[in-house]
Amino acid sequence: MRPNKKDELVSKALEVFYRDGFHATGMDKLVVETGVSKTSMYKHFRTKDDLILAALELRDRNFREWFLNRVAEMADTPEGQLIAGFDALAEWFEEDNYRGCMFIKACSEFQEAEHPIHQQAARHKQILLEHLTGLAKTAGAKDPDCLGSQMLLLKEGAIVSSVLINSGAPARDAKAAARVLLDQALEHQAA
Repeated sequence: MRPNKKDELVSKALEVFYRDGFHATGMDKLVVETGVSKTSMYKHFRTKDDLILAALELRDRNFREWFLNRVAEMADTPEGQLIAGFDALAEWFEEDNYRGCMFIKACSEFQEAEHPIHQQAARHKQILLEHLTGLAKTAGAKDPDCLGSQMLLLKEGAIVSSVLINSGAPARDAKAAARVLLDQALEHQAA
């Protein structure tokens, strides 16, 4: 398989894993869905877990690039970007192929904290937390670690709720809560 064929395999596997889950997707299903033989798959990925890790890495890159760029397009201040993240989520929730967060799914299917797939999913959330905390710090929040954590909690809760109730409304509700938390975190600036 040429490198671009390997990338195609990872991209197609990502779609299948996102749609159907990790444990529910066997190698035989991947052969059918991707059009790549088992021999070719195993040539590049010793195990299904290795293919899952590659798919998660691709999803991490794609999602963070989209999310961070979209938020930056919506707002040009750190305060605005903390809030605009929920508008970006609302857009994502309305996509036809939206099925929630692949990293939340990965942690729920691979619950052992030491498992490489769980660790990679947790790393994605840690990177987002660091970004949100950085925005909170730049905005002048009195406790940027706390505000960053609260924003991530609202984001993750909105994602899970949107899937459970099949609605984009949790993004709007989380945005309203985020405004309250942001206002409280920035109160000392107005004094």
